Amino acid sequence: MNQSDPQNLPSVDSALIDELAGWIMSKALEETRIEDLFRGCCERLNAADVPVIRGSLGFRTLHPLFRAITLVWRPGQDVEISEHPHGPVSPEFRRSPHFYMLQNWVPLLRRRLDGDSATLDFPVLAEFQRAGASDYLAYAIPFGEPHPTTDRLQSDGVIGSWLCGRKGGYSEPDIRVLCRIQKRLAVACKVGIKTQIAKNILDAYLGPETGRRVYEGKISRGSGEIIHAVIWFSDLRASTELSRQLSTEEFLGVLNAFFESVADAVLDGGGEVLRFIGDAMLAIFPMQQHSVADPRECPEHRAACGKAMAAARDAMERMKKLNEVRAARSEKPIGYGIGLHVGDVMYGNIGVPRRVEFSVVGHAANHAAKIESLCKSLSVPLLVSRQFAEIQREDWTELGEHVVDSTGPQRVFTLPELAR
Repeated sequence: MNQSDPQNLPSVDSALIDELAGWIMSKALEETRIEDLFRGCCERLNAADVPVIRGSLGFRTLHPLFRAITLVWRPGQDVEISEHPHGPVSPEFRRSPHFYMLQNWVPLLRRRLDGDSATLDFPVLAEFQRAGASDYLAYAIPFGEPHPTTDRLQSDGVIGSWLCGRKGGYSEPDIRVLCRIQKRLAVACKVGIKTQIAKNILDAYLGPETGRRVYEGKISRGSGEIIHAVIWFSDLRASTELSRQLSTEEFLGVLNAFFESVADAVLDGGGEVLRFIGDAMLAIFPMQQHSVADPRECPEHRAACGKAMAAARDAMERMKKLNEVRAARSEKPIGYGIGLHVGDVMYGNIGVPRRVEFSVVGHAANHAAKIESLCKSLSVPLLVSRQFAEIQREDWTELGEHVVDSTGPQRVFTLPELAR
């Protein structure tokens, strides 16, 4: 029973609750962002006289950087989003009601926070009490029937909680409403989580733009388009020798450190990483316009080349810092090459019916790779084609003409400080 006289508590607006239940289901069909769904749910609960001063929602996800996401809603504030990295469970979570619930398969847990019946058996409850909360209701809803031997922390589902700020806490009708709504919220979240996981995987393995195209259904073999882009090709030097000298774990560490330097520079600079090819990387900085009278004066060409050049400088600076760290550990520096070119490429699906890949192919992509291969013989970490150098205005140093493909000798350029 509630500590206050039930007759003095505001009654729940049943019509608004029915409307909220229907609204949640309709949003599940619209691929609404989970934070927007959760915000709307909490706001509508308050509008129906269910006193929620804080709502939380947590769920596992599949992402290369983090394993779970927590959302926290408070009236009049943006939803607070926390991403929890892979690794051991934090001590704070181990002391939480939700950890206890997952470990013991407790689907619903309520704690009074005011009056003589207050129960503060978890540290966070005392924090909520000091913040003025009077009642706490937590829930854990699995997706599917949990198996008794399953690691509770690895089970798919949602966990959440509601805080009440009204004296006396939640009424029994409030509890029934929250239990009804949180089940529907879990159904809608399941749809949203699966959608977000699919997008996370596509972003991680294909890149944001390519992932978007695949998600939209552009997956048939042979489908694609001709795009104009700056093509970036980079490669790790002496990888075969390194693989023989180092253990598998050490070599993968070197490879990942190299990719973190060059790939993060491309991504931070607005480019799209398309493929990791062994110890090499293919990326693009795409443009909308194909044929223009003078690419050197085209704002879009200059912007794309400028982004690629800034990313190249960033990558070289990151590699410099990485090699300084390696030198401090008495390790050999990592050699590399970056080749930049501008041209048309086919951007689409290639492969066999049962295994396709979304990438770029064409003469310009091969040209960029061949230019990068010259970095080793010319002993410089960066080379650009004549087409790139004419658009990107720098104090270039020309390193002569070289045969890179069947089109004949090509002039290549680097920065003056790299040619010394």
